Amino acid sequence: MQKIEISVLKSGGEAHTQREILSQPALWQQIYDLIQNESEEIALFLKPILQKDNLSILLTGAGTSGFIGEAAQSVLKQIWRRPVQAVPTTEIVTQPKSVFVRSVPTLLISFARSGNSPESVETVKLADVHCDEVYHLVITCNREGALATMDTAAANRIYRIVLPEETNDKSLAMTSSFTCMLLSVLLVARIDSLEGEFDKIQHMIDQGNIILEQKFLLETLVMKGFERVVFLGAGEYLGIAKECHLKLLELTDGKLVCMSDSFLGFRHGPRAFVNEHTLMVYLFSRNPHMMRYERDLAEDIARDTRAIQSLQIGGEAELSLPNSSKIALRIDPKNQYQMIATTLVGQLLGYFSAMHLGIDPDSPSMSGSISRVVQGVNIYRE
Repeated sequence: MQKIEISVLKSGGEAHTQREILSQPALWQQIYDLIQNESEEIALFLKPILQKDNLSILLTGAGTSGFIGEAAQSVLKQIWRRPVQAVPTTEIVTQPKSVFVRSVPTLLISFARSGNSPESVETVKLADVHCDEVYHLVITCNREGALATMDTAAANRIYRIVLPEETNDKSLAMTSSFTCMLLSVLLVARIDSLEGEFDKIQHMIDQGNIILEQKFLLETLVMKGFERVVFLGAGEYLGIAKECHLKLLELTDGKLVCMSDSFLGFRHGPRAFVNEHTLMVYLFSRNPHMMRYERDLAEDIARDTRAIQSLQIGGEAELSLPNSSKIALRIDPKNQYQMIATTLVGQLLGYFSAMHLGIDPDSPSMSGSISRVVQGVNIYRE
């Protein structure tokens, strides 16, 4: 296949976003190697915790980092056979007593690119205050950030995984940091069988490269001038759909109207969002049972007399929809890492949308209303 170079900034900017998107398949291999190298220490920390009766496992972060937990929670629940709940730090700081239960042993897994967001730091402190027995697993991209360096109430109850500096995205929008932190926690869940995960990781890397090779298709879709984009996913792909939605919103400075939902949830009112200028993006499941519901909706929308355009990611090979483009991926129902590669679709659509709107993807917020590390958050304590 002929290699197609991604568009470059006409302004001569450093194009961090471009580099950070394209670097991900290679970084995923580095993450696998890093977790494997630390596997003994991680297992030594986690095993006694996971054996505790009545253990509560919370996944937390803000914004994109919060969507990591949403994407990972169902997979971790199946592997660990424990209740796992994704709760954003933005919820925890406002109502910690509704999240933490003092008498229940708690494992708090925190995701953070910079580790300096006020809510992320405060959530760790609140867990120490509101739980009699709490353990912290921190996954961050910044070794100098507050989460990587701060003291906690019990230093022997915290383990920090600091990812390579290349994952610490310099651009405003999180791209490689999201996929690498998500991959890290999924590998941590399989810490006793990492060698058996190698082929699945290589499959995911191959899928990521396939998506990157479809850059021309994605840019061509963007050039059609859609006014609205809808990402649909189910199970772990719902978290990915939310992240893709946020990428387009951030990278276009809110000029492209987006939403995300589950396939079934979309039928119950949100479908009114769709008009003739909408692109539907279907993140099809690896679960054949779920795929039946997803296919029904996709075929239903394809019958709309307004000729709604769509983009299919994965799914059944024989599913043919009118007015639709497709990135065909070989889906393995047993490979939970596949959702990570799918994230590249939202990132590339966001990047090209910014470019064609004349927006610098590295600094898309013209008003300065959003920033790389959230500003203006006051922390109030009861």
